[in-house]
Amino acid sequence: MTLSWFAIVRLGLIQMCIGAVVVLMTSTLNRLMVVELSLPALLPGFLVALHYGVQLTRPNWGYLSDIGGKRSFWVNTGMVLLVLGAILAALAIGVFEHSFAAGLILSMCAYTLIGFGVGAAGTSVLALLGSFTAPHRRAAAATITWLMMIFGIAATAGTVGALLDPYSHQKLMVIVSSIGAITVIVTMAAVWRLERGLRAQSEPAPSAGIVAGVKEVWAEPPARNFTIFVFLSMVAYFMQELILEPYSGLVFEFTPGQSTSLSGVQNGGVFVGMLAVGIMATGLRWGELRSWVILGCLGSALSLGVIVACAYVPQFISLSVAVALLGVFNGVFAVSAIGSMMALADQGKRDRVGTRMGLWGAAQAVAAAIGGLTGAIFVDLLRGVGLEAQHAFAIVFFCEAALFLYAASMARVCVIQRNIQPTTLVAGE
Repeated sequence: MTLSWFAIVRLGLIQMCIGAVVVLMTSTLNRLMVVELSLPALLPGFLVALHYGVQLTRPNWGYLSDIGGKRSFWVNTGMVLLVLGAILAALAIGVFEHSFAAGLILSMCAYTLIGFGVGAAGTSVLALLGSFTAPHRRAAAATITWLMMIFGIAATAGTVGALLDPYSHQKLMVIVSSIGAITVIVTMAAVWRLERGLRAQSEPAPSAGIVAGVKEVWAEPPARNFTIFVFLSMVAYFMQELILEPYSGLVFEFTPGQSTSLSGVQNGGVFVGMLAVGIMATGLRWGELRSWVILGCLGSALSLGVIVACAYVPQFISLSVAVALLGVFNGVFAVSAIGSMMALADQGKRDRVGTRMGLWGAAQAVAAAIGGLTGAIFVDLLRGVGLEAQHAFAIVFFCEAALFLYAASMARVCVIQRNIQPTTLVAGE
């Protein structure tokens, strides 16, 4: 059996819950550390990088869900770990006021749990989608689940922002604990008896060990090539994450409020791009996933060139429009790449779906950390040797565009078509 539309929406609720909790760490607590506690911005940056680094364990979570045959258990376990980490991270904000060392230790433990939780829950959700989503529904399934995650991020950020003023640590703890309790309940309800109605197409994977499982997946040319593609494309995807707002301020003299609004413009574009792929690839049956992935990469590269051009030819196009364009093509790329991931997950041995998803999730997490830090470091180095800000940013944006172009060329050989049958896949295609 395959997942019904209702079941896909249920899995989307889990993605929404993950986004709702994670945004507290990357946004609310980030601001509290830097502004209210006057801690260096490097600290929350290090903690976020730590939570990405811990997600190198994604293959292990995927492997555990493979050998157990009950992915719902790992979804629930991951969400509990994620919420526990969030509560400890919020608790650490108050501890910092009395002891920096104790607050740092507690925060490191908290963000480690957050990384474990995202890895366990997120990988198992993707494994369920990859195992049981009908081929013609994969683009739509990716669109639905990721749009729901974006909704969870946006809704939580707005709600918490309204409830938290005037700030107090006690109020923070109540808000985080309440959101945590709600997300755990929603997640458990979403996976309740979900797998009972799905007919397993193979026995659970034999317990040969995580290393053997990863080696087995890595030995498959399609899985190996796609892992490299995911890593390179996601490095490109995240390179602008930490430098776009500074670029608007240093080169275009945007105010802090105007710079912050660019994030909303970009996310709005991402939403439109994802929705477009879901409607056209699934509803109208226009194009295959491979074509949409390539379009997303090429369009993202072109948009970065337009963003650079804004600094040299201001009358050409406004920065906000260029950033919105980047968001649209980023959304096209992201949702089609996720759909391709689900399509490839059950190619090869079906008892390794979770391990494949874990491997690709780990590649994405490492790429996110490397991409963001690389972009920021390169800009600082180039400005440090005397380059003007617009030239320094331009070089980094062009490097990012080059990575997207290379990812597009890789997609031609490592991303399969949406309607391909499992038995027709050959190595490298």
